[in-house]
Amino acid sequence: MTEKLPVIVAGGGIGGLAAALALVRQGFNVLVLEQADEIGEIGAGIQLGPNAFHAFDALGVGEKARGRAVYTDEMVMHDALDEKLIGRIATGEAFRKRFGNPYAVIHRVDVHLSLLEGAQETGRVEFRTSTRVERIEQDASSVTVHDQHGNIFRGIALIGADGVKSVVRAQYVNDPARVTGHVVYRAVVDRQDFPADLQWNAASLWAGPNCHLVHYPLRGGEQYNVVVTFHSRQQEEWGVTEGSREEVQSYFQGICAKARQLIDLPKTWKRWATADREPISQWTFGRVTLLGDAAHPTTQYMAQGACMALEDAVTLGEALRMHDNDFEKAFDLYQRSRIARTARIVLSSREMGRLYHAKGVERLVRNDLWKGRSQERFYDAMEWLYGWNVTNCLSKD
Repeated sequence: MTEKLPVIVAGGGIGGLAAALALVRQGFNVLVLEQADEIGEIGAGIQLGPNAFHAFDALGVGEKARGRAVYTDEMVMHDALDEKLIGRIATGEAFRKRFGNPYAVIHRVDVHLSLLEGAQETGRVEFRTSTRVERIEQDASSVTVHDQHGNIFRGIALIGADGVKSVVRAQYVNDPARVTGHVVYRAVVDRQDFPADLQWNAASLWAGPNCHLVHYPLRGGEQYNVVVTFHSRQQEEWGVTEGSREEVQSYFQGICAKARQLIDLPKTWKRWATADREPISQWTFGRVTLLGDAAHPTTQYMAQGACMALEDAVTLGEALRMHDNDFEKAFDLYQRSRIARTARIVLSSREMGRLYHAKGVERLVRNDLWKGRSQERFYDAMEWLYGWNVTNCLSKD
């Protein structure tokens, strides 16, 4: 009986769809339970390192994602007070040769669409929307999921890819969120409205005291992603709301005129009050495991949230392949292969936020960090991150 059951995936976002693709490639049927009324994605632009493209290829949607991405010439950081160049990393031919794939920027919706198309084309992924997981039970051979309407779904396993406020994680771990007090405003601006002197083909960051600003092109350069981050004056609660033009204007009084143009542009903003969680040493519980933001929610400073979810999905599929689809053995190998790496992302992201937002003497130290560094030395420092691929994703211990 259980052999005919699907694998249940809680969450139809990037992580959930990637997991569905990985499971189908191992021969399973998949049931995706999504609490929203439709399968979709919110947000603006995201950055994709070479590791993300390795994952797309392993999931069979590499060409779809590549066709929707914008390939940057460089990553560049300036001081938002005096316009001084702090660091520049070329992401052209030498970068691609080193890591086997490009660096790119893309609209979050386009990543989701590439995965959704891939899942739909398999004919083996079923979607149930308006379905929120409320409670999970399991026995030796199956998992039973109860939703808010009293419906019951049975599967041979459950992947909890239900995001930063995961219900699956709450049942098995129930740990508190760590609210950062950092607020992120995101918007997308059409090219005709974007300053000509900032229309760079680069992932660009302006680092300021207790704040920073990011911009890069999207959708063939027809749009630009604008992100600004600041330390809030008030007590924050984790969540997404509509932004206030007046609020964001009030936090960037001291920055240079060139960077300040960015906060004058958007007509509407989305406001994220950010949080992460402390890394955990176990996220697999029998026939249930966590994936993506449900497993390792992180702040945005490493630009690796979506990339880690994609890596998780590929690693999960490889662990199942290695253990002939024995879920309990595969889930154990999957978490052993992922816990230290994703924890490094969470902790590194916190430190990167401190670096971006340095002030006083710390700002001067930051501005001197990469003086005289060659491109090869930058690439060496990134090897641990961008050197990931399907052939080295499983733990060897």
